[in-house]
Amino acid sequence: MNKQKITISRTAGESVSAVLTLPQNRKQAETVSVITAHGAGNDMESPLLVAFTDGLAKAGFPAMRFNFPYKEKGLKAPDRPEKLEDTWLRVCRYFRESSGEKKRRVIGAGKSMGGRIASQMVAEGKLPVDGLIFLGYPLHPAGDLSRIRDAHLYRIEVPMLFFAGTRDSLCNLDKLNTLLRKLPGPWKLEVIEGGDHSFHVPKSIGVKEPDIFAHIVKTAVQWIENTFAEK
Repeated sequence: MNKQKITISRTAGESVSAVLTLPQNRKQAETVSVITAHGAGNDMESPLLVAFTDGLAKAGFPAMRFNFPYKEKGLKAPDRPEKLEDTWLRVCRYFRESSGEKKRRVIGAGKSMGGRIASQMVAEGKLPVDGLIFLGYPLHPAGDLSRIRDAHLYRIEVPMLFFAGTRDSLCNLDKLNTLLRKLPGPWKLEVIEGGDHSFHVPKSIGVKEPDIFAHIVKTAVQWIENTFAEK
């Protein structure tokens, strides 16, 4: 794999870091690529995001992961939604126009908040991606089923792949399954047995974290190939 560290300008005085991972096997490289955003409590160097983007590149799909401005500055509190959206858009625009990776299809992926922001932008016609992958969708606040974040999802028609753990306190599976059946576009749900919001599982299950991440990558690759790749 070929990893390139990139700096993407957001404003005259602010920029964010990104890592573009290119595959050695270019079989699928001319058709599909993936951009991945981190969640509220981590950054682009989280083990999940690194394993996810590296795994996609090994399978032949160029993949980029990036930081939001607050993480670039070492802060804990996320940026305003408008700033998160602007960063997503600028990273996507950079990838399409300046990275040298001319793609016909780009998939937007994200851990928790990163995926939610992308989906809101797609619903509003702000983010030009052809599909979405959610690495743990924050359907509601932890343990609070009275505030379901689903209204915008019913306006999305691009294909979506959801990963959800059975112990995710931010995504009740019954609620998720109910809303998925109402979506206008194609979707797939992959349940991680015993997984929490970050797909950590109890030791009693006997599955190691690298194996969980490998399963997520394998599922994503199969979904991409079946949904987007040219036959």
